Amino acid sequence: MIELYLFLAFMIIAAIIATEIKDLLAAVISLGAVGFSVAIMFIFVQAPDLAIVQIVVEILTVVVFVAVILRTTHIDETIGKKMRPTQILATVLYTGFAILFLLVVIRSFNELPAFGHAIMKVASSYVQLGLGQTGGANLVADVILDYRALDTLGEATVLFTSVIGVVALIRKSGRKK
Repeated sequence: MIELYLFLAFMIIAAIIATEIKDLLAAVISLGAVGFSVAIMFIFVQAPDLAIVQIVVEILTVVVFVAVILRTTHIDETIGKKMRPTQILATVLYTGFAILFLLVVIRSFNELPAFGHAIMKVASSYVQLGLGQTGGANLVADVILDYRALDTLGEATVLFTSVIGVVALIRKSGRKK
C-alpha cells in the first residue's frame, strides 16, 4: 500500500514540474510520467485491463505531443558550446528521473503473477456463475458486457476521445497557412 502513496507523491511532483518548467519537451516528459505512473498504480491494484488502456493512451499522447513540439518549435544549435549550469542540472535530474522510473517499472512488473498462474479472486465466480446468470454462449463477452459493462464503456470512451484528439491535431483542413 505504501507504493501507491509513493506513486501519488511522485505524480504530484511530476505534475508540478510539468506545469512550472519552461521547456515544452520536458513538460511533456513530466506529463507522460504522470500518466505512466497511473498505469503502474493500476497494475499494483490488480487492474491490468485499465493499465493497458492507460499505457496505450499515454504512448499515443506523448508521441503526438512530442511530434507537435518538434514540428512547431525551433531548437537552438548547442553542439560544440559549453553547457550552462542549469542545463547540467536539468540533464542530471532527467537522467536520475529516468533511472528511478525504470526501476519502479521493473518492480511493478515483478508484482504481477507468473504467466498462467493468475490470481482468481473475482474471475473464479465469473467462470462458475457466468453462464447461468448471463445466459450467453461466450463467457468472455458476457463478462465484458454484463459484469464489467461500465468499465468497458469507460475504456471505449477513453480510446475514442484519444482518437478524436489525434485526428484534431493532425488534420489538414481548417489550418491557417
